[in-house]
Amino acid sequence: MQLTDYDLRRALRSNWSENVTIVSTLLLTSTLVGLATSLYFRVWTLMLVSPLIAVLAAIVLQSDGFAFATGAPIVVACLAFNQIAYLAGALLSPDNDGSMAEEIDGAPRRGREHKIHGQNE
Repeated sequence: MQLTDYDLRRALRSNWSENVTIVSTLLLTSTLVGLATSLYFRVWTLMLVSPLIAVLAAIVLQSDGFAFATGAPIVVACLAFNQIAYLAGALLSPDNDGSMAEEIDGAPRRGREHKIHGQNE
């Protein structure tokens, strides 16, 4: 069986569009997971979500025939999109007061200090 130039171009075009679909789906899913994580969970949840995204993206890419050299940057991009979406969601959240100090040191905000028992009475 002889392959013509047309058959080869059609096969490459089909493979290329399938690869673009897979990569864009992975990036979109990672972004949505990051956004959803920022709305419902704290930043520490990223320590659980990020490895899960990396492993699942690697499995999907490996099963679709991506080589390591092409799959690794895609996994890194998925992780970057996830964390950027988390940051954007956290900054745009209505519960955000613009400061991470409360999260870091555990001290309440100015408006709630009067509710600490034994202090400010």
